[in-house]
Amino acid sequence: MAPIKSFLFALLLFMLFQVKMQAQGYGSNMGGMPRMANTKTPDSLQRRDKNADSITIYYKYYNNNEIQKLDSSINDFFVHYPIPFTSYDLGNLGTASKSYLFNAKAPYTSSGWDAGFHAYDGYMYNLETTPFYQTTRPYTELAYLLGGKGEQLVEVKHTQNKKQQLNYSFEYRFSNSPGSLKNQNANLNNMRITAHFQSLRKRYESFLVLLFNKAAASENGGLVNANLLDSLSLNNPYELETRLGVSGASFRNPFNTSIATGTTYKQNTIAWRQSYDFGQKDSIVKDTVVTHLFYPRLRLQNEIKIQSNQYSFSDANPSVANYMQYFGILYDSSYKVKFTDNWSVFTNEFSLISYPEKKNSNQFLQVGSGYTQMTANFPGQSSWSHYDIYGMATYKNKTRSQLWDVLATGKLFLNGYHAGDYDAQAALSRILTNKGTFIQLSFQNLNRTPALNNLGITQFPINSLKGIDKENATILDGTVGNKITGWNASVSYQIIQNYRYFSSGFQPAVYGSLINYLRGQLEHKIKLTTHWNWYDQISVQVLDPNVPIHVPLLLTRQRLAFEGNFYKNLNLSTGLELIYHSNYKADGYMPFTGQFYNQDSYTTQNRPTANAFLHFMIKRFKGYVRLEHLNTLIPTSPSLGKAYNFSAQNYPGTGMWFRVGFWWNFIN
Repeated sequence: MAPIKSFLFALLLFMLFQVKMQAQGYGSNMGGMPRMANTKTPDSLQRRDKNADSITIYYKYYNNNEIQKLDSSINDFFVHYPIPFTSYDLGNLGTASKSYLFNAKAPYTSSGWDAGFHAYDGYMYNLETTPFYQTTRPYTELAYLLGGKGEQLVEVKHTQNKKQQLNYSFEYRFSNSPGSLKNQNANLNNMRITAHFQSLRKRYESFLVLLFNKAAASENGGLVNANLLDSLSLNNPYELETRLGVSGASFRNPFNTSIATGTTYKQNTIAWRQSYDFGQKDSIVKDTVVTHLFYPRLRLQNEIKIQSNQYSFSDANPSVANYMQYFGILYDSSYKVKFTDNWSVFTNEFSLISYPEKKNSNQFLQVGSGYTQMTANFPGQSSWSHYDIYGMATYKNKTRSQLWDVLATGKLFLNGYHAGDYDAQAALSRILTNKGTFIQLSFQNLNRTPALNNLGITQFPINSLKGIDKENATILDGTVGNKITGWNASVSYQIIQNYRYFSSGFQPAVYGSLINYLRGQLEHKIKLTTHWNWYDQISVQVLDPNVPIHVPLLLTRQRLAFEGNFYKNLNLSTGLELIYHSNYKADGYMPFTGQFYNQDSYTTQNRPTANAFLHFMIKRFKGYVRLEHLNTLIPTSPSLGKAYNFSAQNYPGTGMWFRVGFWWNFIN
């Protein structure tokens, strides 16, 4: 109830404050763009709104001033799917997921507070990718996806402006996937509410974000005997026994969202950012219309963020024999199997932003500091509480020619639990030709304390690390490409010292030696004929085989598509998609702790995943028809390997899978 009460209170404050600001006429804008307000002199002539019969809509992310447009393409299904093709799950939508591509800064995007549970992060709405819209007409998008075994995904999105000063948006996503195996049901609930206000005089600006995420997944621990997949009497994997859960009580129901044995993660966030600008006024007079301009020179900005996170695992039907045989756990049947970590994190940040040039609002210097209060509660155990004080600075300069873009940012924890942690970044981009070819270079250095559950601040059965040696990572990235012609090449070189990982499902560990990682990526679109296109995406990863990081050497997606605009209103993309990764020692997964861990005993033997697709768009209606995992139609053989692809040991993927869905948008 506490997060709900906080949400209602914050929403009420926000609404009252906006009414007051509208009455007083304060204002500012996102990113410090020149401010304009129209004041008409008395005149009988009224100008017609050029957008009255159409829609102009764009958005910006929470901490990014770059204008983004809605994606109208249909050739890539993963634009609408919750996790990208570069990640995998444990057999069905909503189960624990992990990326095939290593990144030293992931799953932790910054230094500081980290509870240490990230297996479901890919399904969650987050603050960094929260969009704030501007639209001339109310816009609504509805989506529904139906898959095999009763899998379903529902999405609703709506945004509209209340005059020009206030925009609000609402997004909701629900999915439920019973899966192909016993005890595999998983469901997601995500909701995001935003509001963006600018007052008439463009000095005051406010952003409100409300995020509510819940991921609940049954944990079956994998198959008891995965070899039986090759000799199914009814050709249905549901026949096979799993290591967790009660098989006799298992049933598939697309409307059942209850979890008897499994994991439930809840992540709720309220973020409220306000700013007030001091600057210079100006005006332009044209005919009888006076356009007032405002150029910000100094901004006062405050951001308050409240996070309420809960991580839990419970087993209503524990088996003493299975616990010992498959997981090495000596279980006393008199105990209840339930682990819960409750976290409350409050952050208050204040900063000053200076704009040196009057007519270049994309050049600014920001300095600030913040305070974070962290509190953990564990049912039946003592609570834990601590704080952080940090300083931050950002410099950005995008030239008025739009050719050069420079960004430098840093964050240092000065005092508190994470004192000494820091995150320093620098980026440079340049448009090389008038045809859109660009180059991007970036540098990042992180110094961070191990996750809190690694250090024993948790109720989960995780063995505590001894000492708190900070992990240090340096990431160098370079990219060259052209968005118009559809090609992109990038290189990432990463150096990690004191790399932290799980050496078993219960044991965090630190690798003290230096780790060097190199990744090269290439993607491009090749036009074969008028209507045939080949989309090539390939990633190559190079690592010392002795380090505790196991990733595939090669990951590629190849799409051959027949595409074009037919019968005036029909956009079509149909063809074949192949996704393949080379064999590697895929991480194991421990359901009791929610952690992927390093292992050396199992190597994947997967075939390329083959998907046939038919995507089309008629005006504002997008349809997706897909027949996936066609590779499983070929029986297991010594030369071609097993019919089913495995994401981890004892965790097979699905057999042939049919999906049909639509995305439909409305302009009111």
